[in-house]
Amino acid sequence: MDLMTLALPQEPAGGIAGWAADLVDTLGGPGAGLAIALENLFPPLPSEVILPLTGFAAGQGVISLASALFWTTLGSVVGAAALYGIGVLFGRERMHALWAKLPLVKTSDLERTEAWFAKHGTKAVFFGRMVPIFRSLISVPAGVERMRLPVFLALTTLGSLVWNSVLVLAGYWLGDQWDAVETYVGLLSKAVLVLVVAACAVYVAVRVRSRKRPGAATEARHRRTD
Repeated sequence: MDLMTLALPQEPAGGIAGWAADLVDTLGGPGAGLAIALENLFPPLPSEVILPLTGFAAGQGVISLASALFWTTLGSVVGAAALYGIGVLFGRERMHALWAKLPLVKTSDLERTEAWFAKHGTKAVFFGRMVPIFRSLISVPAGVERMRLPVFLALTTLGSLVWNSVLVLAGYWLGDQWDAVETYVGLLSKAVLVLVVAACAVYVAVRVRSRKRPGAATEARHRRTD
């Protein structure tokens, strides 16, 4: 049964959904796993398209539902492990050296972040796997901070299984309306992105004001002296 014909009446052959459908048609479950592994490494590839499409494929008998869940979760773990490895290779020393060169930041900020991750890192990795954008990025600080690999893999597997199951089952149950999942998860992704941008803007504004205040105070003292 050709998934492309069934699933993608409105999707361009060259689109992401078409590419993912080709992988599933050609490789079956491992193709879905490969697509999700790449999605972890390249976040612009949307899991909200790949996972529901995989669920739809399972509903059409192209692959089994168990295979869809197994391979997509394995792909998530493989992709996350690669990013964890990048974090390990980058290391704390390089992170501190890079941080010291960035404007508007202090070493104490990084130290507080490290302390927070040491205390809450397990929750961050588990729940981060269910948050668009962060589901990929959270693996890098886990590697930088050298979270124990068995713990990281276990949390990543569990968190990925929850996220993947929700989207795969949504595609499975929605049938040829699987692409509706993209709309809702896409809105969530945009909301997360807006919150991150807003938080960064507030952080920069606070840093700029804190740097201006000492200078203003010094200038005021000079004027009084004159």
